[in-house]
Amino acid sequence: MKQVLRHIAAKKRAYDQLPLFEWMRDQGLTPRARLAFYPCMAPFILSFGDLNKFVLREERPGDLLQDMVNTHTLEDDHHWPWYLEDFGKLGFDALLRGTEWMKFLWGEETLQNRVLMARLTAWIWGTTGLERLVIIEAIEETGNVLFSTMLPLAKAVEREIGEELRFCGTFHFNMESGHTVGANHQALANITLHSQEQGRCFRLVDDVFNAFEAWTHALLRYAQAHPTSTHPGVEP
Repeated sequence: MKQVLRHIAAKKRAYDQLPLFEWMRDQGLTPRARLAFYPCMAPFILSFGDLNKFVLREERPGDLLQDMVNTHTLEDDHHWPWYLEDFGKLGFDALLRGTEWMKFLWGEETLQNRVLMARLTAWIWGTTGLERLVIIEAIEETGNVLFSTMLPLAKAVEREIGEELRFCGTFHFNMESGHTVGANHQALANITLHSQEQGRCFRLVDDVFNAFEAWTHALLRYAQAHPTSTHPGVEP
């Protein structure tokens, strides 16, 4: 399993250099401009709790690895209300109304959100507890890149508006950093895999990172097409 964890770490380093995160680190843009992608990730973020509740979580008495998965899902299935809180605090409620929102959430610009969720669901069905832990580890590392890069932007906006951003800021970042899977990282590292199991885990890691990479490209396209200066009610 150590080789799989090292592979995840290598994929994370490459993921961290993707254009979206370079955009988010661009000091030539305002913090709000660098958060312009925020509405575009709504379909995935709002569905992620259901992925944890209804896909990853499964009762398998005596399966200690699946028990670890289940514990993790209980920590990760209720974060979407914080996303909605910050959505309003960032001023994005002024963008669209009623059916316009539904057209957006199921439209072309948010397509990669729905593709990402569908693919994760397909990959998870029929997997072992160990394979689900590997998928979770890969997802968590993509999230760590996003939230660590978003953190200084959130702090800057918090100073501007005088309110805490619970999803974008320290509250959520600390929650993510304390997850059970991370706490049991050493236990995972000590698991011995057969060559076939290791190959399967490597493929799952690659699939997860590739799907999230396509998602980041969609988020960046949205941010570039919808700079905050054009958003009604949102100051750049």
